[in-house]
Amino acid sequence: MHTNPILSGFNPDPSIVSTPDGYYLATSSFEYLPGLPVYHSEDLADWELVGHVATREEQVRLTNVPTPGGVWAPTLRYRDGVFYLIVSVFLGGRGCVVFTATDPAGPWSDGTAIGAVDGIDPDLAWDADGTAYVTFARHPDAIQQVRVDLATGEALEQPRALWSGSGLYSPEGPHLYRRGGWWYLIAAEGGTDRGHAVTVARSRRPDGPFESAPHNPVLTAAGTGSPVQNTGHADLVELPDGGTAMVLLGVRPVGLTQAFSPLGREAFITRVEWKDGWPHAQLPEVDGTRPELVEYHFTHGAGLDHPAWIGVRRMPAEFTAPTSKGLLVTGDGSTMGSPRPCFLAQRQRHLGMEFRAVLSVAAGSGGVAVRNAEDNWFGIEASQGQDCDGVRITARAVVAGFDRTWDVTVPAGDVELAIVTSPPPSDFSAGAVGGDRIRLTARAAGTGVSSDEVLLAELDGRHWAFETAKAFTGRAFGVYAVDGEVLVRRVSYRGDD
Repeated sequence: MHTNPILSGFNPDPSIVSTPDGYYLATSSFEYLPGLPVYHSEDLADWELVGHVATREEQVRLTNVPTPGGVWAPTLRYRDGVFYLIVSVFLGGRGCVVFTATDPAGPWSDGTAIGAVDGIDPDLAWDADGTAYVTFARHPDAIQQVRVDLATGEALEQPRALWSGSGLYSPEGPHLYRRGGWWYLIAAEGGTDRGHAVTVARSRRPDGPFESAPHNPVLTAAGTGSPVQNTGHADLVELPDGGTAMVLLGVRPVGLTQAFSPLGREAFITRVEWKDGWPHAQLPEVDGTRPELVEYHFTHGAGLDHPAWIGVRRMPAEFTAPTSKGLLVTGDGSTMGSPRPCFLAQRQRHLGMEFRAVLSVAAGSGGVAVRNAEDNWFGIEASQGQDCDGVRITARAVVAGFDRTWDVTVPAGDVELAIVTSPPPSDFSAGAVGGDRIRLTARAAGTGVSSDEVLLAELDGRHWAFETAKAFTGRAFGVYAVDGEVLVRRVSYRGDD
C-alpha cells in the first residue's frame, strides 16, 4: 500500500535500489545543499529522509553553477555491500562523479570524476565479470556508453553510441538492467514537459545492439487528462514477490486547464507487468499527500538538525547558529535575488500550505520567502524602521525581472510573517483557470488576534510554477537574512492537499 506521490515537493529523477535493509531512493537537487537526498523505506509506502550524498560543497562545486544547472539525475546502485551513486553536476560543476558509501545515510566519499562522460543522466551497471558500464545521454546525440574503471575514473574505451531512442525527442535518463537472458535499457524521451515518456529497448548484451519495444512508449501521460503529468525518467526495482515496480517523476498541475504545477516534479511509483518479455506500466494513481503539521522552535539547536533543511549553493551551517533564544540567521548583503542568499529552506510538500515564522529584526533585516529561482520568488521582508518606531514590512513578488512591492508598518517588537497557499477553485469561475492562491500576511507577534493580521498581497500562483519558472526544481519555503542578524523564534508548516 502506498500513496502517490511517494515523495512530495520537488524530488525529480528518482533512482531506487533494493537492499537487505529495504529500499533506498535518491533524487536530483540541482543548486541546493546539502545535495542528493537519500530516502529509505521498508515497504515502498513510508519514506524517511535519512541523509544526503553531498554534504560538502567541494563534492559538487556548485558555487558558480547557474540556475538551472547543478546536480542532475543520479543513479543509485548497491553491490557487494557498497552503495554507488553516479551523477552529473552540470553547467560548470564537477561533471560526472561517482560517490561511494557503506551507509547510505553517509558519510559519502569525496567522489571520483569520470572525465570521459561528457553528458548528463549517467547510469551504472556491471556485467557478470564485474566490468562497470556507464550509460549516459548527450543531447542531441544517441544515448552513449563507456566502460570505466570506477577506482580511478579512467575510461577503458572511447564512448560510443548505444541507442538512438524510439523516435521521440531527446532520449535521456537511461538505466540498464539484466533480467534473465536480456539486458533492458529504460530511457526518457519527449522532453521534460507534457510530452515526457518512458521508453524501453533490449539486447542480449549490455553494449547492444538494442531493439526498441514494439509498444513504445511504455508509459506517458501525454494527451491524457491524468492528474499527474510530465511522467518520465523512470527506474525499475524488483520486488520480493517476483514483481517489478517503477519509480518515476511527474507533476500535479492545478486548475481547470491543468496548466500550472506549483510543487515541481515529484516522485511517483507504479506497478510493472511483464508480457512477452517486455515491461508494461500504467500511469500512477494520485492519492495526494498526507496532512502535516510541524513546528520548529530552534532553542539550543532543536529543529535545525532536521535533514530537510537546505541552502542555495551553500550549506545552512554557513549562515545559521542556534542560540538559547532561537535561530540566528546572519546576512551578508545577499538578497533573495542573489545566487547565494542566506536562505534556510525546505521543499514545499503540499498544494495547500500555511507557513508562519516569528522573528526579531532588531539587529538586522530579513524575512520569509518561497523560491523557485533568483528571478522567480515571493516573500515578506522586515526591518527596523529608521524613521519610525515600528517595524517596516515589505511584501515582494518577483517574476522574470518584474518586481512588485507592498509596504506596511507594524508596532515595534517581534513580527509574525505568514505565507498561505491554496489550490484554485474547482468550479468554472475565472480563478479556476489560473494557479493556486497565495496570501502574504504580517502582524505584530504575540497578539494572538487574527484581526490584527494585515493582508499585504494576494497573488496568482501561475507565475511561480514549474511551467513558468523553468528552474527544474519547485518551490522552497524558508527564512532568510539580508543584513545583520535575524533571530528566528519559531516557524511552523501546515500542509494539506
